Amino acid sequence: MAQVEESIEVAVPVTEAYQQWTRFEEFPRFMAGVERIDRPAPELTHWVVRVAGAVREFDARITEQLPDERIAWTAVAGEPHQSGVVTFHRIDPNRSRVMLQLDYAPQGLVETVGDALGFVQRQVIDDLKCFKDFIESRTTGAGPA
Repeated sequence: MAQVEESIEVAVPVTEAYQQWTRFEEFPRFMAGVERIDRPAPELTHWVVRVAGAVREFDARITEQLPDERIAWTAVAGEPHQSGVVTFHRIDPNRSRVMLQLDYAPQGLVETVGDALGFVQRQVIDDLKCFKDFIESRTTGAGPA
């Protein structure tokens, strides 16, 4: 099992960062490779992602959700096998730190080599930067709503 841990500071209150992160259906707007997320039940999400050029689908169960603090999940069906937690930390009234911890099992040679070369970690860093740009542009009204 491989692990990634990254964080980013965003110029929004912690409540706003948390609420945006719980809008799973908007993930394709700031996460590369995520094509669609459905929420068939309050604690269940269905993901359609593109990994190393292949389309994969999996279900993830939300195992813990504390408003404005954390969301934890684990994959329960499909590929890839993963679990993680995202936590939200108040820096001041208008700034927050979003920390993502991800455990995953690369599948096959291409994903294993990509993991060894740091592709997953770089993708997490890029996705967090895109989340920052997305949420900050929404807050200022400068970007898409």
